[in-house]
Amino acid sequence: MTGLGVSVYPELRPLDEIGDHLALAASHGFTRVFSSMFSMPGTPSEVLATFASLNEAAHKYGMEVSLDIDPGCVERLGATPAKLDVFANIGADILRMDGAYSEDDNLRMLENPFGIRIEYNASALDPQSIESLVARGAPRDRILACHNFYPQRYTGYPWNKFCKVNERLAKTGVRIGAFMASHAPNTHGVWDATCGLPTVERLRDYPAHLQARVLAGAGTTDVIFGNAYASEAEMETVRQALAPVEPHYVSERHRAMVGEYGSYSGHDLNLLNQKKVLVQPIDGLTQVERAILFDFFPHVDMGDSSEWIWRSRMPRAFFGSEAIAPRPHNADHFDPGDVVMVNDNYKHYAGEVQVVLLPIANDGTRNLVGRIDSQEMTMFDVIADGDVVVFCPTGKRGLAPFLTG
Repeated sequence: MTGLGVSVYPELRPLDEIGDHLALAASHGFTRVFSSMFSMPGTPSEVLATFASLNEAAHKYGMEVSLDIDPGCVERLGATPAKLDVFANIGADILRMDGAYSEDDNLRMLENPFGIRIEYNASALDPQSIESLVARGAPRDRILACHNFYPQRYTGYPWNKFCKVNERLAKTGVRIGAFMASHAPNTHGVWDATCGLPTVERLRDYPAHLQARVLAGAGTTDVIFGNAYASEAEMETVRQALAPVEPHYVSERHRAMVGEYGSYSGHDLNLLNQKKVLVQPIDGLTQVERAILFDFFPHVDMGDSSEWIWRSRMPRAFFGSEAIAPRPHNADHFDPGDVVMVNDNYKHYAGEVQVVLLPIANDGTRNLVGRIDSQEMTMFDVIADGDVVVFCPTGKRGLAPFLTG
């Protein structure tokens, strides 16, 4: 299950106001809080007192706090890698190291007697550093990774590198955090953040629910709003967007075909690891087309499709006897983002759902059934072979459940 988090900044807002936000976030299933210690002004005793109060407020709502620090902050507060008492005394759960120590000092921190977990900067630290800690026997359940956020537009982390780093970190078994931007009015954050505080630049202007789905699809296990305060609607849409839908089956034959443990055609399917994609259905969609596109479960591409289409072929096994009449399409081709369904002009394949990735010719064997917009198509960068895909309708003929807020 993907963890959900918010960020708060006690140097910018009073603690009672922050407490109200944490109560709201917790009520929508958020369990993590990020905050920065090294950006907090004041004497060491003032800084420690502030974050002791923040930790207490978060714990009241069942949330854990990740405190951003660096070696200079550790020294200023009277701690060392081998002596983290000051952080234990304020109830610290996680210390996020924005700057790195040596590997030996990292091990000392991880072996602290207080159970404090250490979170490493996934955007700046080579994954090999975490791999080496694991290889040396560091307590794996205390090791976390979390990417940076980027206030300045056009400076965020590159998408391809983000995916590669996450893929490598995932092999170590550590949890991986990343930030998304809230688009609520009048948000705030460190360093006069006015353009959101996301990790990945490409996602900065995406709606929160899509940022969360893309980040989770790229292997992120904890998605965190970087700027504050995310709106209640954003929090709820993110929660619902990442919650799996209840698997349902067309028939007992389908249940047997998929199997009790989600195996199909030699592929193991994680039925709860679902990647939701928003589709704008066309006007005039037939009842059968709607049932195939939005009610059939699970849509899966087995990995042998061409580069032109993403292909869900299982529906044809259960709807082959249904009529899928050809429908005219006023173009000689289909464009990327078009969702099409094979019709009765090619009866053997009728009922297949296909998402166009590169332009394909309209040869009369496919009906246009919906459209995926350009931002939403980013999901197909993170949908792997064998992934379970859930198509969710949007627009005047019905809203995806997580957009109703």
